[in-house]
Amino acid sequence: MTIEVTTDTEFVTGISSRLGPRVRALDFIPPFPPHPIPRGAKPSKVPGDYHPRLSLTERDRRWDALRKDMLMANLDVLVLLGNDIYWDMGIANIRYVTGIAAKMGSNALFFMDEDPVLYNAVAHMSQPFHFQEALNGWVEDIRIGHGIPEIAAELKDRGLGGARVGLVGFSSTIQTTSTILSADEAALKALLPEAQLVDFGYAFQKLRMVKSAEEIGMLRKAAVVAEKTIEALVGAAKVGATEAEVYAEMVRTQIANGGEPNIFNLFASGPVEHPESELWHLLHGSDQPMVPTMRPIADGDLVVAEWHTKWGGYLVHTEYSCHVGPRVPPALLRLFDVALECFEASKSALVPGKTIAEAVAEIRKPAAKAGVNWVELGFHAMGLASPEFPTVVYDDGYGSRSLNGSGIGHLVLEEGMHFGNNIDLHDQSWKSDVGIMYGGSMIVRRGGAEVLVNPPKELGVS
Repeated sequence: MTIEVTTDTEFVTGISSRLGPRVRALDFIPPFPPHPIPRGAKPSKVPGDYHPRLSLTERDRRWDALRKDMLMANLDVLVLLGNDIYWDMGIANIRYVTGIAAKMGSNALFFMDEDPVLYNAVAHMSQPFHFQEALNGWVEDIRIGHGIPEIAAELKDRGLGGARVGLVGFSSTIQTTSTILSADEAALKALLPEAQLVDFGYAFQKLRMVKSAEEIGMLRKAAVVAEKTIEALVGAAKVGATEAEVYAEMVRTQIANGGEPNIFNLFASGPVEHPESELWHLLHGSDQPMVPTMRPIADGDLVVAEWHTKWGGYLVHTEYSCHVGPRVPPALLRLFDVALECFEASKSALVPGKTIAEAVAEIRKPAAKAGVNWVELGFHAMGLASPEFPTVVYDDGYGSRSLNGSGIGHLVLEEGMHFGNNIDLHDQSWKSDVGIMYGGSMIVRRGGAEVLVNPPKELGVS
């Protein structure tokens, strides 16, 4: 095929003009044949006007804070390695630094005195340019990545071959092991034998713990969509509709209203009244691929769900329960009333200066007084990932230490922390396999938490 070339044409090759000699010496295969474009043409910025994004002021705030932490840790550079673990949260730290990342895979380099480099791995997504260039503007140097050999060569080109390197994977209060592929870490050590690699992921958990005003703005927008999703659940959970149809309508509502595609929906349905010899999973929702199924919803069913709604990467939390049919068992209504009391207690508990142990005790007091049981009762932190630190949802001594509050009860809540409410109640004296899920999202504020997601104060009845 012959490409016509005129004086008004130039070419993009997918090879960054900023490559140093050691990277060029790797002699990687070109990502694609030279692609002709009009001379001087640049990526359109129009798509960015319709995509959630944070300001350059927010970027500068983060970069300054991160560099101060690097100084305290005596680090010269950060290597951020991304992945798609746990509903794509493995790219949370890269998003925090660069404003955006790709589910197909992103890595990044962050320097003390130079702008970052963002790598994306797939060539065919970058012709004639990678779409991230149209959406954000935080990072100008976006390259097609070739993995650890290129990262190591880039560091050598910048005189950082013997540097003290902060290695950043992803971790959370569930994913407690930092998610760095052992082969990647081994390759970095082999290619940079004079460098010192230091785990630095903890610093990002600390920086992300208190949300800025712009981050809270993102969370508020996500909350609007989350409440629309409650309406979608109740509206779709009709007799004869399948679980799949109800689930799909919830997901459709999120995406159609600007939410980022994020299929985190812990969902369950089944009959409240059923033989005692038959157990149903109605204390908490399940995840994919166990749900949704093609089982038709029936009169007398209960639908329980917990979902995350994502706006510009920021997650808010919702839990809600819906009974199908008007004949709601009184014991179920009682559980719902106790859940409301726990929700109200959360508003007064999540205030600056209160310890985590004090807040958890206040939230659980209504359930304890009513003599009901719980699967989870407390709160978990949220932002670009979930659950972030700090999180307490299990009873002391049960579940896992990272989720039962072990050793963190004395820590003090701070203004601007964001929590999802986990209120999953059941009454073992009534049924061992049926319960209520209820919860929203709150910001720690003086005088009482700011409620972002405020579910209806009545049990959903469809």
